[in-house]
Amino acid sequence: MSTVFHPAGSDVELVVHDHGGGMPVFLQHGLGGGEAQVAQVFPDGGHWRRITTECRGHGASTLGTARPFSIAMLAGDIIAVADQLGIDRFVAGGISMGAAIALHLSKACPERVAGLILVRPAWAFEPAPENMRPIREVAELIKSHPLHEARTIFEQSETAARLRVEAPDNLASLLSYFDRTDISAFANVLADMAADRTGVSEDDAARFNVPALVIGNRQDAVHPMATAEHLANAIPGARFVEAPAKATDAAAHFASARTAIHHFLTTQFNHRSLAAS
Repeated sequence: MSTVFHPAGSDVELVVHDHGGGMPVFLQHGLGGGEAQVAQVFPDGGHWRRITTECRGHGASTLGTARPFSIAMLAGDIIAVADQLGIDRFVAGGISMGAAIALHLSKACPERVAGLILVRPAWAFEPAPENMRPIREVAELIKSHPLHEARTIFEQSETAARLRVEAPDNLASLLSYFDRTDISAFANVLADMAADRTGVSEDDAARFNVPALVIGNRQDAVHPMATAEHLANAIPGARFVEAPAKATDAAAHFASARTAIHHFLTTQFNHRSLAAS
């Protein structure tokens, strides 16, 4: 079921996808993604209610007029949706930017977060992480050049040449930004988010007291394996899973992620109350 939600005090329209029943799992997409991206990694069946809010400017949600875009802003939207749905406590997770939102929620609203699922995280504890530089480059080119010129410059850049060899999946994602019909406006989302931070320190993560699953993969320059490992090592008791590289076998990558999330939810929550301990 999909519904349109209007957060109080905001002019944005958020599309919320709500599937299944049982334990609520707020699972968010990555930068430039949408609900369909999340559906690729979430297991079918089970006693779980998967809720995905398409973030501002993503999917069918509008941009609104509030600026700058930030991880904290998008996390606030998730809390507003949870309140509207009458959900007090939930498992928070996501892919890439969605994982950053979940991390932010774990620190900002620990009483609401019962568990963490971090899939291919791109942010850990540092602001404007170096692995997000290619996205900042794309955003700045789009903001400073005609679109066709910006694409040509990027395709001929050292960054594109490196990604073409090391992480072709990342390069394909970056080039797809140039095909968006709303790219002039969306470039602000890319620039703001790629320069942002989770607001979580390594010391904060060491104090997290909820079950956590971290999924990483190789051949991914925007979502380095080192970032996933760093997070898994910092969060007490976190389970780490290396999935097959999405760049070389997307189907195997998604299947591995679904299996890992199914196992995590089944073993950690099937017989556990979501009430805060």
